[in-house]
Amino acid sequence: MKAHTTVVDAKPTIMPTSSLPPARVTYPSQILNLTNWKITLPTGVQKDATEIEQPELTTYNIDPWFIVVPEGNGVRFRAAVNGATTSGSDYPRSELREMTNNGRKKASWSSGIGIHTMFLDQAITAVPKIKRDIVAGQIHDANKDIIAIRLDYPILHIRVDGKNLHTLDSSYILGKRFTIKFVVNDGQTKVYYNNSSNPVYTLNKKYSDAYFKTGVYTQSNCSREGSSSVCNDNNYGEVVVYQATVTHQ
Repeated sequence: MKAHTTVVDAKPTIMPTSSLPPARVTYPSQILNLTNWKITLPTGVQKDATEIEQPELTTYNIDPWFIVVPEGNGVRFRAAVNGATTSGSDYPRSELREMTNNGRKKASWSSGIGIHTMFLDQAITAVPKIKRDIVAGQIHDANKDIIAIRLDYPILHIRVDGKNLHTLDSSYILGKRFTIKFVVNDGQTKVYYNNSSNPVYTLNKKYSDAYFKTGVYTQSNCSREGSSSVCNDNNYGEVVVYQATVTHQ
């Protein structure tokens, strides 16, 4: 009797692949740690803009003023020229204000005590049509801004006491990503740009009741734009923040 060999066609083993889509990033707090922040928005009524604090801020967004960008890696802050303002300003903002105690208390520190640092990775993506100025990150005290990163398009400056004292980029292109680091201690405020090893500017000034701010503070309004045709939601300043980190030592 002849032996018979049965040949079975070998088939590749196919491992199952996951059909689950990547987790969707819905809230800005999934990109930025917002535990010790509150936000002022360009919504509400004039001189009484909307503020959102913790714990509501953790699961809050509002399109188009404060949302995660489509890529899921940054937070878009937008403030239109016709937006609501705070009682102390003529300009609208979508801007975070530093807090403490899990967002329950306003931050208030001194330039002469401790070391205070804020690092920002961001891009300015829009400016108003006529007065093309916005602020993208600042240190404030109880009364006014101490130092700010300001774009008077196309020139990106460090601004102190209403004066542009140092140029960071003389021909800034909207959408260009850059980093800023403020380091404050011993009465000095040092500014580092694009991860520079040495500060590009140092402010020698003592101040107290200070706090950090980040987002967009649009430096125009309907009056400054000068035409009713551009007094609408489509005329705005905008900043995308990819990272905002604050430390105190």
